[in-house]
Amino acid sequence: MFDDVGSFFLVACFSYGLGSIPFGLILTKLAGAGDIRQIGSGNIGATNVLRTGNKKLAIATLICDASKGVGVVWLVGQTTTPALTALASILVVAGHCFPIWLKFNGGKGVATSLAVMAALDLWLGAVFVFVWLLTAFLSRYSSLSALLAMAACVVAGFGLLDSNMIKIAILVLGGIVWTRHHTNIGRLFSGTETKIGAKKS
Repeated sequence: MFDDVGSFFLVACFSYGLGSIPFGLILTKLAGAGDIRQIGSGNIGATNVLRTGNKKLAIATLICDASKGVGVVWLVGQTTTPALTALASILVVAGHCFPIWLKFNGGKGVATSLAVMAALDLWLGAVFVFVWLLTAFLSRYSSLSALLAMAACVVAGFGLLDSNMIKIAILVLGGIVWTRHHTNIGRLFSGTETKIGAKKS
């Protein structure tokens, strides 16, 4: 499955380490916006950074969180095996969601997962973006958009990709993102979820 133990640990440490960099927290502090964990939902991702009122800061966070997903998967994919690429895909998102530096309480993995999907296959990235935008337009719920986009990518991945290891990785990523949104799912069912553009009370 894996070439050797050394490659396994090198890819694992690189992927998790880069994924665990909390760009949302770093950028908001550098910009003087305070600790993002004390704002809005307390999440370190771009959606919550937007609640600071600084759109440029939110875009910068989105780009940085996406870049680590693309960078890791592209580099590992170009230099190693599909099995190690699958491992990198999972761990870069896991690093973002469960960073050791923040007591394993990080983001929800949406931007990083989108980047990983696009790095694995551009069509998967297109599926994610299309479903996210369509759902967001119709519902105005960022969380619902992310959940449906991930679900669509899991289904599309099994049809588009050849590697079983990569298919399993996408399924695991879907599970991570859905798990990280468990509180959002509860609010969606109760009708209390915050819509895009609305201030969180």
